[in-house]
Amino acid sequence: MSTTTLPTSTPETPAAGPGDRLPRAASAAVVDDARIGLRANLRHIGALVRRNALQIKQDPESMFDVLLMPIIFTLLFVYVFGGSVGASLGGSRGEYVNYVIPGLMAMMGMNIAMAVGTGVNDDFRKGVMDRFRTMPIARSSVLIAKIVVEMGRMLVATAILLGMGFLLGLEIKSSVLDLFAAIGLSTVFGASLMWIFILLGLTMKTAQAVQGTAMLVLMPLQFGSSIFAPPSTMPGWLQAFTDYNPLSNLADAARSLINDQPLGHSVWMTLGWSAGITLVSMPLAVAKFRKKS
Repeated sequence: MSTTTLPTSTPETPAAGPGDRLPRAASAAVVDDARIGLRANLRHIGALVRRNALQIKQDPESMFDVLLMPIIFTLLFVYVFGGSVGASLGGSRGEYVNYVIPGLMAMMGMNIAMAVGTGVNDDFRKGVMDRFRTMPIARSSVLIAKIVVEMGRMLVATAILLGMGFLLGLEIKSSVLDLFAAIGLSTVFGASLMWIFILLGLTMKTAQAVQGTAMLVLMPLQFGSSIFAPPSTMPGWLQAFTDYNPLSNLADAARSLINDQPLGHSVWMTLGWSAGITLVSMPLAVAKFRKKS
């Protein structure tokens, strides 16, 4: 009488779940990125994007920040600061809407990028990332897939933000193409910031530490910028800081595109910051992902 032995999962070769249908060798050997072709890499990224999207579908509460944050921030800043700052801009609260909404587009990207770092840290704590590292897939594909999904979340938040802006009187004084250019610029910059927070999530021991450290960076960058108020009302030393603050460059670029104002150097500065941040932090994050125990 013969018996059939069913394959069981081990720490080295974990069993695949319904959302983890990724190709993998029987030995589950670690494969370097260089040994995987472009088509296979894209296929792995697509499978991981699907897995992350299914996780959001199974846990809709993870979208609360994306759905509620644009509404709360828009109402808060327009009705708390709109009267006084709008008057300083030579208009009323309606004038402030056209000033602050493009700035909040930059703020949305940065806050969602912070959530990526805490998510990566939490995935390592739960053992999800260890499971991926036993599969013959490019290490970068795991992180790229997470960024692709977060970029989608960012676009949803931006759409809600603009919807709130239109309800409160936002006017597109340029063209629809300029509006899409502002959205694209915010998305590109937000994606570059995600690599920094992924690196932070891989470095810190807990998600709370990631969030606490991120807030120490976010608060000065957000409030020491042109997002909420014109820098001309700030002290001279703070004006010098806002000139080099990448969030100011992004806010000014989006504001100029939406309000049909001269672009100056803000667009190129934003693209330069995005490229520089990605080129530095992406290889560091992938290397840390490979080595993290």
